[in-house]
Amino acid sequence: MSGGLELPPGDESHEGHEGGSVDAPPGAVSLARPLEIGAELDWGADAWAEVRTRARRAGRAYIWLNLVEQRLRAVVSAVLRPIYEPVHGDEWVIAAAGPAGQEWVQRAVAVREVSRRKGYLLDPADDNIVSFLTLPQLRELMVQHWPCFEPYFDDRRDVELGLDELEVARNIVSRNRALSETVLAQAERASARLLDILGSGVGTRISGRLPIDAVEDLVGDRYADVVGVHSDRVRLQRQLPAEDLFGGARRLDAVGIGLNLLVQNYSGRRLVRLAESGCRVRLLFLNPASSAVRRREREIGLKKGEMSRSIEMNILHMRRVRARLRDPGAFEIQVFDETPRFTAYLVDGDGPDGMAVVQTYLRKRRGMESPVLVLRGGGRDVVRQDGDGRAGRDGEGLFETYREEFESVWADSRPVS
Repeated sequence: MSGGLELPPGDESHEGHEGGSVDAPPGAVSLARPLEIGAELDWGADAWAEVRTRARRAGRAYIWLNLVEQRLRAVVSAVLRPIYEPVHGDEWVIAAAGPAGQEWVQRAVAVREVSRRKGYLLDPADDNIVSFLTLPQLRELMVQHWPCFEPYFDDRRDVELGLDELEVARNIVSRNRALSETVLAQAERASARLLDILGSGVGTRISGRLPIDAVEDLVGDRYADVVGVHSDRVRLQRQLPAEDLFGGARRLDAVGIGLNLLVQNYSGRRLVRLAESGCRVRLLFLNPASSAVRRREREIGLKKGEMSRSIEMNILHMRRVRARLRDPGAFEIQVFDETPRFTAYLVDGDGPDGMAVVQTYLRKRRGMESPVLVLRGGGRDVVRQDGDGRAGRDGEGLFETYREEFESVWADSRPVS
């Protein structure tokens, strides 16, 4: 066939070829062999790491963008549908878009028709034009009809600014390009703010000491009640400073060797104010005179008596705090003699918004260098997988495990006078 594609022979010694060359007929296209191209198709470890990083960030951003888009669809439908549907029926979105939006609304109609024919509409609830509008198009409908939305929202500028901040991330995610941490963080903040403005009912869940974000809300059950993991305490304190961890607490229970995260990072003056505001405090230190202290000193290479003196100084500092309180009974200090297994700070552990910071003791690492878990209290259900593959639910996570362990050690400990 004239102008067709003619492949070169795979073997240069093929009969009829002299010297390995052949005269290509007119119109033939010569294709290079793979070895001639020289392309390397394999991905190394660094390339895969980069791809996973991109996918992780894009996945987080997509969840937030998806929530905002669904919420905005619901808001637009709730406000504009009663106005236009009585007159225009199923084509109320076309009427609401008006002449200025004819191009993009007709595009949405065409995509819906293709989805119908190819069986892409798996849920009948999505068989409407609104479900095929993008975030900018939904925004256009909202801005174009702002007098209809004004009774429900305080400030149009807040909504527009939030949607503007999302546009960069939306453009990147939709085209599968690299998303920076800065843009991801901006998109998450803007999404949380928009969901709050749009009346999603998540306002109480995205504020507070340890905010629940959209990703945790959707997949958090896979990880019990662990909401953060840090390789050491320095990285923890960058993300969760002591002021944010302990500030405003109603109850504070802590157990460990010297409780340095509290004693050395939260001033005595703040502790006094915290206790005077009604916070009940229970502190459990390792007995500085116990043999467990000497074993721990040898493990991490400290001089004899160095850890004991550090614990004694911390206990003395907490005693001075207690002495300044009107109700010293609300600030209890005790010591235990057992081998220390972990350090834990449980904040508001008796309420639905409790949280904990937990570190296990490693043989050769000091507490500052040990991995840290951040746990959410409040009785989050934990999904389990039974032996036959069926999913079930347990009522307790790690938070409750450590809270029970604290109570057990507290019951066997002795008060400090």
